[in-house]
Amino acid sequence: MILKANPENPNIRNIKRAVEALNDGGLVAYATDTNYGLGCDIHNKHGMERALALKGYSKYHALSFLCADLSDISKYARVETSVYKILKRCLPGAFTFILPATREVPKLLLSKRKTVGLRVPDHPVAQVLLKEFGRPVLSTGCTDHKGEMMNDPELIHEEWGHEIDIVLDSGILIGESSTIVDLTDPDHPEVLRAGKGDVALLG
Repeated sequence: MILKANPENPNIRNIKRAVEALNDGGLVAYATDTNYGLGCDIHNKHGMERALALKGYSKYHALSFLCADLSDISKYARVETSVYKILKRCLPGAFTFILPATREVPKLLLSKRKTVGLRVPDHPVAQVLLKEFGRPVLSTGCTDHKGEMMNDPELIHEEWGHEIDIVLDSGILIGESSTIVDLTDPDHPEVLRAGKGDVALLG
């Protein structure tokens, strides 16, 4: 099902329908400040397993998730003062930060190093979705069978229409991946993937 989600003023009724789907263990495609993401409730194991299967990932594939704000991040990651200063400069924004995980992180989302990837998106649809849902949402890019990013909601529906519950249509995105930064050593931030996030903000 495709539901309109204006990128500047999202339709709350449609967002709430997406929230209902997430609460039921469903999968939702939504716009972010980088690309369209595929999301589910990080506390719903069945939903996460469906997302992994749809992407062709094994259960050991590291996944990141979206948080509404910095206070959410501190619940799921150990954040030192120096790290917090970096996060405050960069978020919300097009960064994924790798941080030491707390016990609140579901095992399916943990890497072997006991780290987790976290984002706070700078996009009204993603922000309203997170606020209405009240919990973090899985974040993995919408890619086709060739691994190419799908940033056209019609294409996402065509490719995955029978596999996911709702596509929030915010129009076609000119996508660029997030910048991934390993902050497990706060004195030496390591850029693992250059993307849309401006690395100058890391300090």
